[in-house]
Amino acid sequence: MTDNMIKYKDFYGSVEYSATDECFFGKIIGTTDLVTFEGESVDNLKKAFVEAVEDYLALCKEIGKEPQKSYKGSFNVRISPELHKEATITASRKGISLNAFVEKAIYEKLHS
Repeated sequence: MTDNMIKYKDFYGSVEYSATDECFFGKIIGTTDLVTFEGESVDNLKKAFVEAVEDYLALCKEIGKEPQKSYKGSFNVRISPELHKEATITASRKGISLNAFVEKAIYEKLHS
């Protein structure tokens, strides 16, 4: 978790600051819906985040919807043709697929 995210239950929220409005704001990450929150201080922001999560969970329960986004395990990544070529050649040299190579690279980056 980075310094600009907060966590409550299994939900993460982004944290940003608006100098113009002089307030903190964010949104819940990992949902298919846009759920935002704001506060004039860090404590207010944390309370607003908890309230946003609780309200969102209550609404999802009321309408029979899964609150967490479902991840299917595949996504498109746009990279330069040169990097694509280099990754393909390296994966081939290692005797693995490009998918396996990318999955391993992401796993190692996240767990190092």
